[in-house]
Amino acid sequence: MTRSPGTPPPRPASGATSRASFAADIEADGGVAALVSMLALGVPARDQRTGAGALAILGGGEGGPGYPDPDARYQDSIRAAGGIAALVRLLAPGGAAGVQRRAAFALVGLCASNPGNEACVRECGGITALVWLLAPGSPDGMQKPAAAALVSLCMNNPGNEACMRECGGVAALVQLLAPGGAANVQETAAWALAELCQRSRQAQHAVAADGGAAALVALLAPGGEDVLRKQAALALCYLCRGSPVGRASVRKCGGVAALVGLLAPGGAAEVQEAAAMALGPICLGGARSRDAIRAAGGAAALVGLLGAGGASRWALMALWHLTNEHPGTQESVRAAGGVAALVGLLAPGGAAEAHMFAAGALANLSATSAQNRASMTECGGVAALVRLLAPGGDAAACEAAVWMLSDLAGDAQGRGVLLEAGGVAALRGVVARGRPARAQPWAADALRNLGAAPGRRGGRPAADAQRCSRCARAGGPGR
Repeated sequence: MTRSPGTPPPRPASGATSRASFAADIEADGGVAALVSMLALGVPARDQRTGAGALAILGGGEGGPGYPDPDARYQDSIRAAGGIAALVRLLAPGGAAGVQRRAAFALVGLCASNPGNEACVRECGGITALVWLLAPGSPDGMQKPAAAALVSLCMNNPGNEACMRECGGVAALVQLLAPGGAANVQETAAWALAELCQRSRQAQHAVAADGGAAALVALLAPGGEDVLRKQAALALCYLCRGSPVGRASVRKCGGVAALVGLLAPGGAAEVQEAAAMALGPICLGGARSRDAIRAAGGAAALVGLLGAGGASRWALMALWHLTNEHPGTQESVRAAGGVAALVGLLAPGGAAEAHMFAAGALANLSATSAQNRASMTECGGVAALVRLLAPGGDAAACEAAVWMLSDLAGDAQGRGVLLEAGGVAALRGVVARGRPARAQPWAADALRNLGAAPGRRGGRPAADAQRCSRCARAGGPGR
């Protein structure tokens, strides 16, 4: 079957058979080489769009209904026929926006799961060309697809990511966040920065150096679109995750107060969740970061989110980090009713992860405060912790509970309540089972304290005066 040059090939249904039929049609019309020739400079824009779209379908991976999965055979044959280089040439300054948009999407599809094609795009100047399309003077509507294409090409390719940074790609993405820009472009740019920061420490440093923290914080201002504020908060989360440089940059530009402001009652749930997620890694920035969160009212705001849908999970993780060895925030959490709220999360039937982090946060709160230990006892926290030691329960939650109970067993009031709650039998059960292994010295220490004279404090072994093992490995944003 022969078509006129401007007639697009039919989009195949998903599946190998449909791809084979489509490929047969392409071969009947002159093969891959004929499609690549449609991309030549000087060919009508309609034909260029048709050729780029057909190559994307043949190679697969572009995404969306009707597109097959990536196929390396066709992807490689397109590269061998010069298709990658031809698509990159279409991205040069002066091209039609519709053609450039189709070429960018085609490159993403042809590079899906194909490192050879990803490298070819870089070698042909494609990364530089896409960065140019992020500039203010680029064709209308090209900034969003160019940003998405850059992320796709750099996501799992360190060479492409390094090239993107070296040619100013991070600075260009940050520039797209400037006030007055289109909200959908700002959202895509924030998403792109989040994806880059999530995967690369070098990208985190580049975003901080190019003013990305301040630009993202500005998007959190009241009155902004919720979807944009959510994406900006997520980008700040990944900027701070594991990066002292990122945390410092967010703190210095007022990001902590802005994120805490998003937690106010009545806000959109997805925005609150993203803000709580971002505060988790910021809490790991040391006393200055925790002081900033406390000063902005973050302790009370996080306590207020406990039990509130998806935001509760991240608020709980943030409180666990926030209360670790920081008396000031511990007092703020207690004053906000945090002890009772955390005990409430230990109720039977709750998620094992919630039990684990709630027990860990309670352990932080009680480690140096007799008042907090008393508050937890009054709220029924001891009995709730003892229940976590039952056979068949979650190992990490049991570990955190034993850690907490070992501290309580060294307190006169705590010993009495622990005895009444059946703590001796529960702790002996942990020792008898031999699991969790890390909890064994804490359980033995608690049992010694329970049988010792009043006032004796065994304390935790020095080597174990740290978070329980799986808590410390938990996959929240603070790791």
